[in-house]
Amino acid sequence: MENSEEAPDQNSTVEIERPDARGPWLLEVHGAENRVVELTRGRPLVLGSGPLADLRVGDPSVSARHCAVELRESGLEVSDLGSKNGLYVGAARLSAALLVEDGASFVIGQTSVLLRRQSDDERPVEAIPGLVGSSPAMRRVAAEVRRHAPTRAAVLIQGESGTGKDVVARALHALSGRRGAYLPLNAGAFPDSLADAELFGHRRGAYTGATTGRAGAFELAHRGTLFLDEVGELSPAVQVKLLRVVEDGAVRPIGATEAARVDVRLVSASWARLAERVRENEFRADLFHRLSTVTIELPPLRRRKGDIAQLSRVLLARWEGDVGAKRLTSAALARLLEYEWPGNVRELSAVLYRSSVAAPSPEILAAHVTLPERRPVAAPAVRLGQNDAHTLLARSGGNVSRAARAAGVPRTTFRAWLARPAQAADQK
Repeated sequence: MENSEEAPDQNSTVEIERPDARGPWLLEVHGAENRVVELTRGRPLVLGSGPLADLRVGDPSVSARHCAVELRESGLEVSDLGSKNGLYVGAARLSAALLVEDGASFVIGQTSVLLRRQSDDERPVEAIPGLVGSSPAMRRVAAEVRRHAPTRAAVLIQGESGTGKDVVARALHALSGRRGAYLPLNAGAFPDSLADAELFGHRRGAYTGATTGRAGAFELAHRGTLFLDEVGELSPAVQVKLLRVVEDGAVRPIGATEAARVDVRLVSASWARLAERVRENEFRADLFHRLSTVTIELPPLRRRKGDIAQLSRVLLARWEGDVGAKRLTSAALARLLEYEWPGNVRELSAVLYRSSVAAPSPEILAAHVTLPERRPVAAPAVRLGQNDAHTLLARSGGNVSRAARAAGVPRTTFRAWLARPAQAADQK
């Protein structure tokens, strides 16, 4: 078992303020194996790794009889049973706590335990390729992916930057049964002057320097899936051309005399709320309705913190070849659960990598976890034109990442703003 970082305070009891204490309540255990149990008032449960535990936790850093939980009228009472590695609520190691808020959690060993109300649909959902997490929000996403993957309907994936929109797009293709290629394309990363060639291709001699022909994204994704990331950044001119292809199912490469039929499943993604951009006349309503036959909303990480333990194990395994095998201590995991993660899973991955490098031993302690100063998550108030983007870049000392954070957009989108002609960018 892992070493304890702090001595327990045997007199500490914390009550989490509650808005409502009604049930029914479920206990989600997110460890090496994820389990969900329904709590019965007045029936205590002992959590531990040993045979005498009522709820077995397959985690070597959890004691045989680690803690006891009991649902009372006032909430869920959690008590440490003299475990080696302690009971953590937030960043504090406690002897007891009273949890009554939906979504409240505590940590034992390398396992997080979440208290939540039972939803109307608790049916199990088969795992989705690449998707990590068994929280209610991710089960909903998994169910939607399985429901819509076999169809030909266009899918719009909405979510904050770093929530895994590309992972969901790949899963939709993997489960679709389509035999063609999966082709991802960042729609916000190329300027208007190259959009036609990128999307529709060109024929030999179509323009000066076109010594050979080139297939566009739609032709390359024939009988497969085309994933257009950051579709909200397309200019009005490109939106018109894309609408024509979506409606007709045919593309005309630059320099071609005839259009070619294509069979492409279109999946789009956007961090921006496209419906709002339609209302602001910044995105075509007809194209929006074509792209959003099905809409899948991805939850931010702060709304599915029960998945952080499982995500952390998967992400740490990715870095094992670089930094060796690492594992989080209880206090380190509790520290991760406290943070709000404005950068979502992408930010979690970066934090875990830095923590792995900082930890000289296989154990990542809370002291090794360096988190940014907390800032509110907010969308940009306006879309920047090229001149504004360059001004913001200058104020950020030429650091694109810092400027993109200040604008509230992904780096690829900010770079696209910089690359566009000033007149075209400022008109949008």
